[in-house]
Amino acid sequence: MKKRKLGKSGLEVSALGLGCMGLSYGYGPATEKDEAIKLIHEAYDLGVTFFDTAEAYGPFKNEELLGEALAPIRKEIVIATKFGFKEGEPAKGLDSHPERIRKVAEESLKRLNTDVIDLFYQHRVDPKVPMEDVAGTVKDLIQEGKVKHFGLSEAGVESIRKAHAVQAVTALQSEYSLWWREPEKEIIPTLEELGIGFVPFSPLGKGFLTGKIDSSTKFSENDFRNKVPRFNEENRKANKALVDLLARIAEEKEATPAQIALGWLLAQKPWIVPIPGTTKIHRLKENIGAASVHLSASDIQEIDDAFSKIDIKGARYPEQMQKMIDKK
Repeated sequence: MKKRKLGKSGLEVSALGLGCMGLSYGYGPATEKDEAIKLIHEAYDLGVTFFDTAEAYGPFKNEELLGEALAPIRKEIVIATKFGFKEGEPAKGLDSHPERIRKVAEESLKRLNTDVIDLFYQHRVDPKVPMEDVAGTVKDLIQEGKVKHFGLSEAGVESIRKAHAVQAVTALQSEYSLWWREPEKEIIPTLEELGIGFVPFSPLGKGFLTGKIDSSTKFSENDFRNKVPRFNEENRKANKALVDLLARIAEEKEATPAQIALGWLLAQKPWIVPIPGTTKIHRLKENIGAASVHLSASDIQEIDDAFSKIDIKGARYPEQMQKMIDKK
């Protein structure tokens, strides 16, 4: 797989990374450990060198999984993890105080079975802690050799600028896909100006853009999509027009809707690196195949023109979670 550099930082990763959250958390029962390790190794064999986790995924279980799975190939890959929640649990609220950041770094290093974190994101902006203090703490960790690069997740323009002024931000990780294009307004122009890479999570719209979810789909009891307004039955029915658009273009390109959705993202900027997640090896292979899909300028224009006529229904997060993001 081709490599990409995240902004001006020089951090080089595979054009597509692997979002590992779903192996342990968020989308129903955790994947059995041996199967999860097999999938991670398959991703590496197929060219993926960029693996994304967080202390909050589990909590802690996902980092432990990656620590075990990636140990044999640690020098060949890039691991990104995150801090920002009290005791590593989103339900307990935000905590990016310097002492908490340091504690997470030390504990993540142990769980990840490594002596350095390649990319350390603030998981969500904490309005109670000045961004200058957050960036300054990560800067100290970089100088101490415990962290290589600093990242932010779901941060707004003001927070990005404040952080970048203290410690260069290598990457912003936020939701971005044909299903959620809000970053195009202010975020992407700011990242381009500052030379910061962009790592879209949920690049397949939490699975919706694969075309495998319809109004009759039933999710596992502990699948967080049950609480997402955009995934209620009525909105899934209304949003099917977007999947139909992808399916039509995919047929022309002899690809799948998921590959077109990922190919569209890759075509936006050379410093964008999506991190689709999956628990199934055949889906992993399908996603990685997107790196070989070529979409011309006219293809992109056709998608954008058709998209502009579609009215996406439903909020992307439950109200309480959205309030947390709005504090960015």
